[in-house]
This record gives sequence, structure tokens and C-alpha cells, in this order.
Amino acid sequence: MDQQVIEKVLLAHVQEQRRARRWANFWRLTTLCLVIVAIWISSFGSGGQLTANPTARHTAMIDLQGIIEHGTTSSADLINESLREAFKNSHAAGIILRINSPGGSPVQSGIVFDEIRRLKAAHKDKPVIAVVEDVAASGGYYIAAAADSIYVNQSSLVGSIGVRMDGFGFTEAMKKLGVERRVLTAGENKALLDPFLPIDPKQRAAVQSMINEVHGQFISAVKQGRGDRLKSGPELFTGMVWTGAKSVELGLADGLGTVDSVARDVIKAEDVIDYTLQPNFAERLAKRFGAAAGDAIFSAMMRWSIY
Repeated sequence: MDQQVIEKVLLAHVQEQRRARRWANFWRLTTLCLVIVAIWISSFGSGGQLTANPTARHTAMIDLQGIIEHGTTSSADLINESLREAFKNSHAAGIILRINSPGGSPVQSGIVFDEIRRLKAAHKDKPVIAVVEDVAASGGYYIAAAADSIYVNQSSLVGSIGVRMDGFGFTEAMKKLGVERRVLTAGENKALLDPFLPIDPKQRAAVQSMINEVHGQFISAVKQGRGDRLKSGPELFTGMVWTGAKSVELGLADGLGTVDSVARDVIKAEDVIDYTLQPNFAERLAKRFGAAAGDAIFSAMMRWSIY
């Protein structure tokens, strides 16, 4: 009799474990299906939404917001793809680049600058106009300089034509704490600007030369874009920032205006369509979770297969 009871208890335990595994598998499968459906739906579109009829005459607008760097909505890849889409549409009478950016990567800014000039040369009938709202500084202004003209608000912040490299030095603090820095390198400059080592005068000079070279490239791009409109002045390329009103006086901008006023009065196409492309859900998911997400899904699938 006792043996039968034990067998029944064991059988009930096994059945309960099986039910628990089935429910666990069900919820894992449901979660995976939801992720797959979300990625599948988002893969149909990767960009901004058009707010008007793209087959009618209109002004194309592209937003450049925030820090300019790879992997963001203001990366050269996305901005340039947006520009190409706008230029490709024969119904786009002109293109407005709406800028709210304090700057960022000189490489990303230079890539966008070059692409704007290339597209302008291939489509001479389509003006490209930069409209600065709050700020177009450093790399933001670098890109704006490629436009045919630049319009600002009187209180916009414009300029900062300079290059910077930031860092900290902790050598004195380490001395007080009795901490010794130990680093081995193959190549005398491999520990360049290590914050835990005293800065080497030769390395400082080399880095300063590199920064000056990038600054020279920035200045050259601004001069190419603005030409004779630039007023000569000792502070023009010192990294100083000016108000929009002052930037017009200096030739850094052409006048006061907004997206709506430029579309209406300059491009003569009042309907504005947003061509700004954004990373789709799948891209954002991949960038955030990367291989970890793939490993989790693979592990979940493996667990389902062995139950």
C-alpha cells in the first residue's frame, strides 16, 4: 500500500514538472514571436513619415538634431541618405536642412559637407538652405556652410569654428595617494595622452599639430561654402560663438528666417515634407542588445528543443 502511495506521489510530481515546463515554453515562445513580429513590422520602414503628398510640389526638410556622430540620428549615413531621397524626388523644389546641433565628429560633419556639395553639383536646380533654430556650432556649422544659404533666428547660437580635445590628468593626485602607474608599450607613443602619466612635451606638440590641421580643414570648408560673404575679422575662426543677428553681420549667415518662411518666401513651395530618416526598430534593437540579444534568443530556442 505504501509503495502505491509513493508511486502516485512521484507520478503527480512528474506531471506537475511537465506542466510547468509546457507553460514556461509557451511564454518563451510567445515572447519570441512578439519580438519577431515587431522586427518584421519595423523592417518595412526605416525613416521619417511624409506629412504631405510627395507627388505635389513641395519643400523637402531634413532634421539635423543633437550630437553629430556615428550610430546616432545625426550620423553621416542617415543624413546623407535623407539628402539623397530628397534630391531624388523631382517634386521637391528645394531642401531645407533644419539644424539644432552643438557639433560632434569632424569626420561625420565633413562627410555630410562633401555629400551636400556633390548633390548640389548634380542637381543645380534644387537649392539647399540651412535653417538654424537654437544652435549650429562647430560641426553643426561645418555642415551648414555647405548650403547655398543660411538662415537663423536673431538669438540662435552660431559659429564655434574650432577644434578641441578634452582630457584629465591625475598624476599629482596619484603622488599624494602613493599610487604608481605601470604601463608597458611597444611604440613610444602608444600611451599617448594617458591621464595617469605626465604629458610628454613632444606628444603635446604632435597632438596640437593634429588639432591645428583639422582646424585648417574646417576653416577651408567654411571658406569654400561661404566665399566672399565672409567678413574678415580676427575672431572669425577662433572658436567664438555669436548670436544669429551677429552671424549675419559677419557673413556666417544670410538672414533671419524659419523653416516656414524659407519654404514660403525663398523656395516658393509652402508645403513642407519631412524626409528625415531614423534608425528602424530592428537597427535600434541590434545596436542596444547586439550579440547578447542573439545569444539570449538562441539559448531560449535551445531550451525549447530539449524539453
